[in-house]
Amino acid sequence: MVANQGVAGIALTAVVFAVFLGISALYALVLRRPSWMGLRRPQTTGKALGASVVMFLAATVAFGATLPDTDDETTASGSAVSASPSATQASPTESVEPSETSASSPSPTEASEAPTLSEEPAPSLSETGASPSTSAEPSQGTALAQLETIEIKGRAPRTGYDRDLFGRGWKDPDRNGCDARNDMLNRDLTEVVHRPGTQGCVVASGVLHDPFTGTRIDFVRGNDTSVLVQIDHVVALSDAWQKGAQQLSPEQREVFANDPLNLLAVDGPTNMAKSDSDAATWLPPNKAFRCEYVALQTAVKAKHHLWMTQAEHDAIHRILTTSCPDQPVPSDEGGVAVPAAATSATQAPVQTGAPAPARPVPAASRDEQPAPAADVYYQNCSEVRAAGADPIYPGDPGWQTKFDGDGDGVGCE
Repeated sequence: MVANQGVAGIALTAVVFAVFLGISALYALVLRRPSWMGLRRPQTTGKALGASVVMFLAATVAFGATLPDTDDETTASGSAVSASPSATQASPTESVEPSETSASSPSPTEASEAPTLSEEPAPSLSETGASPSTSAEPSQGTALAQLETIEIKGRAPRTGYDRDLFGRGWKDPDRNGCDARNDMLNRDLTEVVHRPGTQGCVVASGVLHDPFTGTRIDFVRGNDTSVLVQIDHVVALSDAWQKGAQQLSPEQREVFANDPLNLLAVDGPTNMAKSDSDAATWLPPNKAFRCEYVALQTAVKAKHHLWMTQAEHDAIHRILTTSCPDQPVPSDEGGVAVPAAATSATQAPVQTGAPAPARPVPAASRDEQPAPAADVYYQNCSEVRAAGADPIYPGDPGWQTKFDGDGDGVGCE
């Protein structure tokens, strides 16, 4: 360090001398007068000027070489890094204490679990269109859980379908001496009055709180009035035929057609409008009944090992998940809860005494009931069946009262 200071002093003196010599030479050359250093002749003066330039450059280089190298000194001493309070990184050769590692950086497990800035947040339910209940497993004993057990397949052709493939007319599955139609009227109607001499079987009148429309229907048995209340197959026979019933035996299909779980007393015109539709193409106008309706369809298909189409499954799934995820599986006896009183504004007031006459069928409410045609005539029920017109109802082409032997409004059962 001391040697560098000595060389620096000499170099600085040489620089001063070179500058002084150069100025003196310039003075003599420009003014053509002897300078204060005794320079007179132009040749001598030029040499002196050149010598001053060389001396100045050499002295400057020598002086610069004596200056200290800041980077080398800092690295050699190590004091700049260790002493600086703003240093944030350790040198490559320094070791880091374990306590510093745990305090300043996450563990490998934490690092893998922590989300990075580039990750996008999970989409909300409103963005995906999913309902809150679809993310969880449906509860056992619910229609939603039962729905997941049903096979999904395409609809089979309707080729070969015939009503008689499910048995001719109503049967007496419980062997109580009363056919399934009258059993359902007794189950689903209130204020029931029976025909004398039928041991409480044949319903002569009653009140239906119709689940399909939410209205009250005063039922009176007769050729022109019984059709106002019909027994609906919740899963239509034709729909069943296209979704697995073709593989059932004739006995199994007869059980299906008379199963109380699949039967429901409903408004006649609305039932005709339903026809053989499934849940993907038809639902009851009464929205309050839709949960129970699709739960019944699901239970029937599960019980009789029938399948659903994807559209049908999705329609039922949508209703259950959005409106009633806890809708229970219906009891095997079927039926619906009958309201204690008719409170709907659309329901007629309850009448006492003799039952009120049943309302007539609106002309436009049943496309399947055209006016009797003069050129259609059936001698008997065999001809009706041969023509594929059974069962036949009042107003159907070829209808005659003699076809309705039990007076229930349904001929050639």
